[in-house]
Amino acid sequence: MTATPASAKSKGGRKGPSALLTSVLVLPAGLWYLLLLVTPLIIVTVFSFGVRAKNGGYSPAFTFDNYIKLITQPQRLEPFFTSIWMALGGTIGCLLVGLPLAYFIATRARRRKGLLILMLVIPFWTSFLIRTYSWLIILGKDNLGGMIGTLIGNPDFRILGTPFAVLLGLVYGYLPLMVFPLYVTLERMDRTLVEASKDLGAARLATFRQVTLPIALPGLITGSILVFIPMIGEYVIPAILGYGRTFLMGNALVDAFLQTRDWPFGSAMAVGLILVMLVTVSVYVWFVNRGRITRDVSVL
Repeated sequence: MTATPASAKSKGGRKGPSALLTSVLVLPAGLWYLLLLVTPLIIVTVFSFGVRAKNGGYSPAFTFDNYIKLITQPQRLEPFFTSIWMALGGTIGCLLVGLPLAYFIATRARRRKGLLILMLVIPFWTSFLIRTYSWLIILGKDNLGGMIGTLIGNPDFRILGTPFAVLLGLVYGYLPLMVFPLYVTLERMDRTLVEASKDLGAARLATFRQVTLPIALPGLITGSILVFIPMIGEYVIPAILGYGRTFLMGNALVDAFLQTRDWPFGSAMAVGLILVMLVTVSVYVWFVNRGRITRDVSVL
């Protein structure tokens, strides 16, 4: 049955106010997105093609020298590689700790579920800087660092100022961002699938690999992206727990903008960091989705 012009007009009339209402509701978020994300990115990109002013800062120009200097000088690229490896290590550490924790809360905690979630949220109520400084006491020579040095018979042993201290701080600081997406995904999991897998004779590891892990994959991807992106640009944790010896991109950007006051080169590093984030996250998502498609085809 074909629609009459009157009915089509009425449908269009209903669609018009709905589209207008959607636009009005989205407009504030779009303006904030434009003001706080797009505009700074445009400014940084424009600055990256400029030159350093005589007394520091930015002087208008159009040159690729900053990018050429960034690519051709190996010492300039070292913070990029260090940041990537530390962010990957921190993401893997959060995953190794967060997945069992989220699984336990979602499937085993029962009445204590709310309490455990609250214990994960409470640290977020405390300043990130204060929580990072607290690890100076925990890992110092008077506590954990000194105890380990005494056990191994090395009085000069230290944890602070090493990449391990930075990695530990990254995992601690961003662990909730990995746990929450995994918990939400596992909470919605149909437990009958696990029971059916066990009834069919699958071992616990096989059930986890073939049933639980594919279901938790969306939360795993979301959590990994949520922790990887801020880790790769982290500044506070390397500066405090690493004593500035583990030099990440956050430290390099602070030096470029505040110490040498070479804003164009610092902007070029920032643009390079954004590109590295986009490429790394895109490759990671592609790899995970490709693995999921491969598993689905193998099941069929």
